[in-house]
Amino acid sequence: MEEVRVLVADDEKEIRELLRLYLERERCRVDLAADGEEALRRFGGQTYSLVLLDLMMPGLDGVEVCRRIRAVSNVPILMLTAKDQEIDKVLGLSMGADDYITKPFSIHEVMARVKAQLRRFRVLGSEADAGGGGSRDHAVLRFRNLTVDTRTYTVTKDGHEVNLTAKEFQLLKLFASHPHQVFTKTQLFRQVWDSEYLEDDNTVMVHIRKLRLKIEDDPSDPKRIQTVWGIGYKFAGEPHEA
Repeated sequence: MEEVRVLVADDEKEIRELLRLYLERERCRVDLAADGEEALRRFGGQTYSLVLLDLMMPGLDGVEVCRRIRAVSNVPILMLTAKDQEIDKVLGLSMGADDYITKPFSIHEVMARVKAQLRRFRVLGSEADAGGGGSRDHAVLRFRNLTVDTRTYTVTKDGHEVNLTAKEFQLLKLFASHPHQVFTKTQLFRQVWDSEYLEDDNTVMVHIRKLRLKIEDDPSDPKRIQTVWGIGYKFAGEPHEA
């Protein structure tokens, strides 16, 4: 199995060391950064399975670091924020973070989120190692001008590759694998974030909005990912055979 390496960026030494302690118990290799510049330097020199990123750091803040990482990588990013204003959470998610946890946090809550991400990383690694084709779990899903390859984790629209974050891809894969099925926000959070804990609607709503911007012809009038008012969302379209 490929090495699991995690980058922890936080300007509070106690938090860095606490996270390192618990991550190493999960047999992760852990690199630490005390500010945004150091986080980017470390990220540029290694391949990571997960990034834990503090929102408020000296120099480059977590939002800017997240934006720069997301420009070159789809690595899962878990944002740590001491602020409780909704705008800070939405801003972090809009820059490409996959999830956030508000400080002060329970270390057990953090590790539950981390373990969910690492389980997903290990599953993806196992599938890649297995290779092969023909499995329904590794299907290429085609919908008119949209193609979702669930084995190579790539998406194309009108023949051009679409750059999705890990969570955006997982949302799209879930929708495309179950066309016309209505999912509540809680169901989406449970399936994609692998957690029963849904603090508010923003996590799901922001990711749906970002996904629509990337795959819809007109995001203001979405035809693929449709809102079912009062319930949730569904994916519209009939799959085509290869």
